[in-house]
This record gives sequence, C-alpha cells and structure tokens, in this order.
Amino acid sequence: MVDRTHRELTDEDLGKIAGTYHAWRGDKDAGDYTDMPGFCRAAKLDDIRKHGHVLTPGRYVGAETAEDDGEPFEEKMKRLTATLREQQAEAAKLDAAIAANLKELGYGG
Repeated sequence: MVDRTHRELTDEDLGKIAGTYHAWRGDKDAGDYTDMPGFCRAAKLDDIRKHGHVLTPGRYVGAETAEDDGEPFEEKMKRLTATLREQQAEAAKLDAAIAANLKELGYGG
C-alpha cells in the first residue's frame, strides 16, 4: 500500500487480475473462472438492479474468508485488550520522559 487508499500492483497482482479476467471471459488457455470472496464475483444483472446499478465492488465481491486461529473471541479480546493497556502505560512513561528531556533542554511548558 502506498497509503491508506492507494496500492501499487506487483507483477503477481497484475497476473492474477489478468488471468481472472481471461478466465471470466472464457478464453481457452485461461482455465475455469470461479468467484473468490474478497477478490472477484461475476454479478448477475438482477443483483446490480437490486443495488440501484451502483457498481461498488464491495457490494458484490464481499470479504475474504478469514482463517480461524482457534482462539475463542472473548479470550482473544481479553488478551488483546490487556496488551493494549500495557502498551498505553509504556507510552505514557515514554511521553513523560520525552517531556522531561524537552523541559531540561528549555523547551518544556
């Protein structure tokens, strides 16, 4: 990603897009086309009509299937929240140390 909304495509990305397009068109050497959640879907005209002819890809493509890591959601959230709190406490200590250093250098408030 170049930034939050722009991505530079690699040769591999371009190959995947082109291969999928040629498979969708039914080109002989491209293989069989299949919908891939989060990447592509051959939307039917009726579906497009239902959405008022809005062609935003997310309406049709959906999201990529996330791999289950086996950790129950509640446990994962408790663990991640605890880690966040630890990191916030460390950040507060670092902020205080930076403020003290700046004050010592004559830039404190």
